[in-house]
Amino acid sequence: MVDSVTGAPISDGTAILGNQQVATDTSGRFHLDGAAGSVFLRAPGYRAATVEVTPGNTTPEIATQRLDPFTPRALYLTVYGIGSNVLRGAALNLIRDGGANALVIDVKGDRGLVPYPSGIALVNAGGARQLTTIPDLPTLVRTLHACGIYLIARIVTFKDQPLATLRPDLAVRDASGGVFHDREGLSWTDPLRPEVRRYNIAIAVEAAAAGFDEIQFDYLRFPDSPQRLRFSEAVGPDERVAAISSFLGEARQALRPWNVYLAADIFGYVCWNSDDSGIGQRLDTVVQNVDYLSPMLYPSGFQFGIPGFRDPVSHPYEIVYRSLETARARLGVSPKRFRPWLQAFRDYAFDRRAFGAVEVKAQISAAMDFGSDGWMLWNPGNKYDGAGLVALGRDGEEAHGASTSDPQSCH
Repeated sequence: MVDSVTGAPISDGTAILGNQQVATDTSGRFHLDGAAGSVFLRAPGYRAATVEVTPGNTTPEIATQRLDPFTPRALYLTVYGIGSNVLRGAALNLIRDGGANALVIDVKGDRGLVPYPSGIALVNAGGARQLTTIPDLPTLVRTLHACGIYLIARIVTFKDQPLATLRPDLAVRDASGGVFHDREGLSWTDPLRPEVRRYNIAIAVEAAAAGFDEIQFDYLRFPDSPQRLRFSEAVGPDERVAAISSFLGEARQALRPWNVYLAADIFGYVCWNSDDSGIGQRLDTVVQNVDYLSPMLYPSGFQFGIPGFRDPVSHPYEIVYRSLETARARLGVSPKRFRPWLQAFRDYAFDRRAFGAVEVKAQISAAMDFGSDGWMLWNPGNKYDGAGLVALGRDGEEAHGASTSDPQSCH
């Protein structure tokens, strides 16, 4: 497995044939037993590839596989944003002009809504299908892929008001035994319950089958609450960590037939904390079952700052760079295993300052200086016109005239 541009071996790649999964060695080599089948090839920092091997086909083109390097620069669209001609169109204009090249699209949003026609019984039985902003998921994927856009399906996992309402037996409980509600008044489902896990994995499989390049699980955790909560089993730190880790393992196995990348969103402070942060997220276990770690490195979310920087909103570069470097050093993995979420919204925790072009550029510079596999901008209103995005060359430097697609085909 080699880089299609430089010819350099890819030493952190994965090759899959049927139930076999192997890693490449330092020379990019791998060995799979079996005479024929679809071989899936992936490596952080590259587009996935599939090669069909038939009996007796041992040509050099089969023996050496070249993966195309790719660095996603992503904008987020909610269940509402993807259905809005104005919001979606503005994001696609930025992509057309070269300021971004990827989209993170809600296929299950913050309030548990699934905005496309689903074949999953539980999705259709409750309130998850209150609106349709994606009439045909595979068609949307094909249309955006035709524009050269890398597509990430975001799935809000265990925070799930519709499922908890439909099936209170699957909900997290408060100390009195009632259904727990968080600060937003929303309910959560129990990460230990097999039905909950299957439900979210089934949605991920639908997204993968529709053609998304990557599946991203958000709210992949236990609720962060000062209340004493009840679950289907007694839980402590070890049980929480095991629940999150095993869920990712189950998801990875279920998604294997579609050759998609898998990502996990994690709290920013998880990069620094050695425990599970009270929510089941621990770096060393999460990383084992995902291709990408996506820490949410919003300076506004670092209420205690980081060592040496107690005013995080005044130091967006340092928050992003030092958090990523701390996590990488602890894990000993390639920087390409990270793709952070960056802040493109007004501060809510300190002085209410706007996060515009200067602040966004500082965060992007930190991510690129670190060497992450790109970045993702979060704005809950789906508005990125003030982010100061510019066309970037392959090396991440500013470029001009870099168009990723036909302007007319991206709307």
